[in-house]
Amino acid sequence: MRKLSLMLGLLLILPLAAHAQGTTIFGGYSYVRLDTSPTKLNSHGWNASLTENMFKIIGATADFGQTYVTISGVKTKQTTYMFGPELHFPARISPFVHALFGAARISGGGASNTAFASAEGGGIDLHAGHFLGLRLIQADYLNTHFASTRQNDLRLSAGILLRF
Repeated sequence: MRKLSLMLGLLLILPLAAHAQGTTIFGGYSYVRLDTSPTKLNSHGWNASLTENMFKIIGATADFGQTYVTISGVKTKQTTYMFGPELHFPARISPFVHALFGAARISGGGASNTAFASAEGGGIDLHAGHFLGLRLIQADYLNTHFASTRQNDLRLSAGILLRF
């Protein structure tokens, strides 16, 4: 009887999980306001992410980005690799929030440094069709810790969504 109840329960839950699953791929422009005390710098580049929706409103996100800036005549790039949960409201206009954790690497002038990074934030997606959408805005509080100095940066992104 116990096995029958378990099998019946799985048969009822599996279609719900399968319906909720899906993959969202984002790619677009990224702007980062770098807090390099005492000055602040504008950095431009790209941001991409892959979100696997495990349930109707919860997914796991892998986020990658790279921005470029010239600091004191040295061309510098910052690359981020972060992962974490995402909570979204599935609708035509879909707000989301996420908490991402990973690493950031800054390099330029023959030197480089890697540090812990996190991005907490969210945004708004517009689903234009079954497979296509727009990320109208993504705003993140990007936190890094290079050379014993904590950086509190603003990251803004926008671009195209592909949904499968």
